[in-house]
Amino acid sequence: MVLVLTRPDRPAGRGLRVLPSPVKQFASAERLPVLQPQTLHEHLERVRGLRPDALVVAAYGLLLPRALLDAGRYGALNIHASLLPRWRGAAPIQRALLAGDPETGISIMQMDTGLDTGPVFAQRAIPIGADEDSGSLHDRLAGLGAEMIVHTLADLKAGRARAVPQPQAGASYARKIRKEETVLDWSKPASELARAVRAFRPAPGASTRLEGEPIKIWRARVVQARLAPGAFDAELVVGCGEDALQVLELQRAGGKRLGPAEFLRGRSLAPGARFG
Repeated sequence: MVLVLTRPDRPAGRGLRVLPSPVKQFASAERLPVLQPQTLHEHLERVRGLRPDALVVAAYGLLLPRALLDAGRYGALNIHASLLPRWRGAAPIQRALLAGDPETGISIMQMDTGLDTGPVFAQRAIPIGADEDSGSLHDRLAGLGAEMIVHTLADLKAGRARAVPQPQAGASYARKIRKEETVLDWSKPASELARAVRAFRPAPGASTRLEGEPIKIWRARVVQARLAPGAFDAELVVGCGEDALQVLELQRAGGKRLGPAEFLRGRSLAPGARFG
């Protein structure tokens, strides 16, 4: 590896301290040269001058200019966290969970000027667990992607790698998660809301309100019960448009994550209080 490119340091955490990305932290620990350009045009000539065999891209978040795509002998390879052409775009892990997909995977693709539209060198599928969230799925896919890119680079060097164009059928776009999407709509089926809780864990968290106060829902499961949407019982079983959602872990703004009994203990709620 001759050079690492990563996004500029950004504010993170509750204190919004400016922190380096995990990529920069790793590269610095390994004494690898790191650049953090505001735009990818800034260091184009330097990258070209290094005459790299290939550029490996993972979750960079920006489209690469044509000149950079062509800088490597084998071009630029992207490690994408979906089974392309399904879930092209910024949030493939969350979108797969929200849609209730039974599986997802990794695609190693040759990058072109489109959004995850290039031909695919390799794909491998993994099942999505019943209680999988975006954090655990991300970690499993990251390990798989690292393994696959090593094999693909070796195949390229040996002349064995062949990229296959993506089919037109089955293409879908994984748009970036918007804040309003994280708000639970209790008129929807409980199964859909349970998927949202998992998709938005560990960040940004599924949200709702109780008597005007913002609440994060971190863990929940679908149960059979009949309650009006948003209404709940003493075990925090909340009514939905279909079935009900038992909330197992939730959090007030600035507070700790609590189970249902701890959350309700000593809390005075108006008669008929509802989530939402």
